[in-house]
Amino acid sequence: MSHAQLPPGGGGVGGTLIAPAGGGATGMLREREVVRTTGKQAIVSFLETQTCYSVLRASGKVVVFDTRIPIQLAFYALVEHDMQAAPLWDTKKCQFVGILTVTDFIDVLRYYRETGADVITLASRSIGDILADEEILSTVLRKNPPRRFATGEPVGADQHALFLSVDADATLDRACHLLHEKTLDFLPVLLPSDMRVLATITYTCILEHLVSNFREQRRLFDDTIYDLGIGTYGEDVVVAHPQQTLHEVLHTMHLHGLSAIPVVDESTKKIRGVYSRSDITFLTKASDAEDAVRNLSLTLEALMAQQRTDVTTPDALHTCSMRHTLQYVFEYFAQWKFNRLICVDEEERVVGVVSARDLVAYFL
Repeated sequence: MSHAQLPPGGGGVGGTLIAPAGGGATGMLREREVVRTTGKQAIVSFLETQTCYSVLRASGKVVVFDTRIPIQLAFYALVEHDMQAAPLWDTKKCQFVGILTVTDFIDVLRYYRETGADVITLASRSIGDILADEEILSTVLRKNPPRRFATGEPVGADQHALFLSVDADATLDRACHLLHEKTLDFLPVLLPSDMRVLATITYTCILEHLVSNFREQRRLFDDTIYDLGIGTYGEDVVVAHPQQTLHEVLHTMHLHGLSAIPVVDESTKKIRGVYSRSDITFLTKASDAEDAVRNLSLTLEALMAQQRTDVTTPDALHTCSMRHTLQYVFEYFAQWKFNRLICVDEEERVVGVVSARDLVAYFL
């Protein structure tokens, strides 16, 4: 297994905080708190002044689906264009009505497996047909917020029935709050003048912009991610085992609102890999929809053996320690553009998970 790992040690890249003469430990703690608050406020102010235009790439493409096209065709189009999500356009209403993601198609396959419905009929069903099916919407496509961000309130916005977007001239603070409060994974950015979709942004896009602007301000982010409360740790971490089937693991991830899950050895508890809900390995190996449904019975171990083993993809396994500072994480993200870090101890046992969402949410 190939994965990238942050160097051991918890020190930041910047200098050590020095207590004022005569201040002792109290002075040092006071200064550290001031620096921590200053760093956080600097990014808060930055988000309030930057617009969504600032995170858009100079060149890029956007795929928009008419809700009348077959859902299978839409999925293959996403794969062909290497995209995770696309806005949905209803020609009768002449408006955007939602978003379709790669994981939606995977969840629809789960529904067919669980209900025993004839998956051959899926080939003739349009996106609109699927999104009008209340049984599918209320089960596999029902969104559950991550446990860490669950509030006991109703679940976040259903992007299959509601098109949430942001104008390109809106602030990044507005975009971040929409993503976080509505538990969204993707947020379309529109050009106000003609309602054209310019891009679809994610937490990773925003984090990349933050890191590119703040990675040199080392002393402001010299606290550890654990001390800052960034991430999920201990018993709240949900893991999977290599011998579990893909169907079992996808169901667990859906229940807990997870986009990925650490895979650990059942006996040693050591990290073996990470599995993402958007991983389409089992689909690319299938000859048709029936074969894809059968592949849901494959074990994670079998699937992980077929995955790419490099560390260049955002969902590849990247590990860190709870002792690593926020600055270290910023520097590491600048190099690898990961979607999440798996925190491990000295024995490579999983102790936490830090996602791009966790990192951005800290500043909200």
